[in-house]
This record gives sequence, structure tokens and C-alpha cells, in this order.
Amino acid sequence: MSKVSPSFSLVSRGGYRGRLAPSPTGLLHIGHARTFWRAAQRALENHGTLILRNEDLDPQRSRAEFARAMIEDLRWLGIRWSEGPDCGGKYGAYSQSERRAHYREAWRRLREGGFLYPCLCSRKYLAQSASAPNDGDDEPVYPGTCRERKDVTEFMEPAGVNWRFRVPEGEEVEFADLNLGRQRYVAGSDFGDFLVWRRDDVPAYQLAVVVDDEAMRITEVVRGADLLKSTARQLLLMRALGYAAPDYFHCELVRDSAGTRLAKRQDALSIRHLRESGMTAEKVLEMAGWP
Repeated sequence: MSKVSPSFSLVSRGGYRGRLAPSPTGLLHIGHARTFWRAAQRALENHGTLILRNEDLDPQRSRAEFARAMIEDLRWLGIRWSEGPDCGGKYGAYSQSERRAHYREAWRRLREGGFLYPCLCSRKYLAQSASAPNDGDDEPVYPGTCRERKDVTEFMEPAGVNWRFRVPEGEEVEFADLNLGRQRYVAGSDFGDFLVWRRDDVPAYQLAVVVDDEAMRITEVVRGADLLKSTARQLLLMRALGYAAPDYFHCELVRDSAGTRLAKRQDALSIRHLRESGMTAEKVLEMAGWP
């Protein structure tokens, strides 16, 4: 079994650059409060720049009212950023829905490099596949049905078919998380060939976040521990695209009294609901576990 410790090392990008990257698909909750406050503090501690990125990639679920709410709630918590929406810059430059040209160029490079293949498998087929176990909220391990397709040249556009990244099976992807320590995942076992472009012509999260972090010169990514395995996928994409990797700081997740990870559907624990109930920002951060 080979090991990946690629050129996944940080290069100088002109000082610390962190980011807040909420998705406007619902109201932010206290789990977001913990993560985004930590991201803001990391930027302050490193005398760096903090960027707000509007990850409105999903056209079916993203809503303008949620985008407005996330800005208002982050400001209410006392979080400040110097690039992105609501700070004098161009909103579109920091909104994923307006950055398709960047993702399409990355898709083209990956396709021409032989890293992608078209997948015609339906969701129903994948859900029924015995070789596609689902690890909690993580995407199923793809069974490889379309991996050896010979008709790649028939698909010249990203739309109309799913595109998957061909992971190097058996390779170990390792990285040192600045909060949770060394992490290790095996490609093809812990995760399979993953989506980078959907048949409905929407770039997948894994591709978009990698392209944006590179374009915005992010040096450290602060986010929740539920995205640890996604980091392994993204490191493989970075290597394929020739990008240098940022550092990673994954925060422990906030859970409810039953031990369930918080989700946006839990409106009672949304920052907006807690604000309207009369709770102070300090109390919300205390609930989120911030010392």
C-alpha cells in the first residue's frame, strides 16, 4: 500500500488568510457559531485576513433570505471579515453561484488529465448497491460500475452526466490537523470515486471548495470535524490540479442532549431563534462551548 504525502504543503501566500464559508440553505445554528468564532479568532491571533464566502452552489436549496440572515447573525455574534459580502467588495466575486467559469476550467483540466470519468449510475442504483455502504452522513463508497468506461470522449460537456474523480486505490492520504492531530484515510476503502460535477450541471462541493480556496489564497481552513474525510478527497484534487494545500483546523462538533450533531433543520437552536428569544451573543457562544 502506497502512502500519499504529496506536495500537500503550504507555500507562502502573503500571510495568513482564513475564511468563513457558510451555505445559505438554512439558518446558522450554535454549531456554526463555534466554528466561525474559532475561525475569526484564528485570523486575529495570526494577524491575518478573514474572508466571507457565500457557498450558494445548490440552486434548489440556496435562498437569498438565508444569505442575508447569515451575514446579520455573524455580525451580531461580533465576527468581522475584511473581504467578501457586506464589506465593500463585490458580492459576486465571493458567491459560488457566480464562479462557474472557474469550476468549469478546473473540470476541463481534470478531464484532460484523465482524472475524471462520466458516471451514468442513478441514485436508486447506488442506494441499492450492496457494495456501497454509507458511513453516517458521508456519501456512499462508489462501487466502481462506470470506472472503466471507454466512451469518455463522447462527453465533451460537464452537463447531462455525473463526473467522478478516479481515486488512487490503496493510497494513504495523511495530513496533520492543527486541532485533532494526524489523520489517515485510505483511498478506495474509506472513500471511493467521488462526484465533482452533477448531471444537473452543478459543480460538486469538493471541486468548488478546492478551486475557491486556491483562488482566494486561503492558508488555513477552519471547519467542522464532519469534513475530515472530505479533506482527504480535496487533497487528492489539489494534487491533480497542481495546487498547494492550506493547513487544516477541524473543530469538534456541537451536539444536542441526545448526542446528535446539530443540523440546520433544528430551528430552535438557530442563532436567529436564540437572538429573537432575547439571548445575548455572549450566551450563544457560551452554549456553543466557547470559553
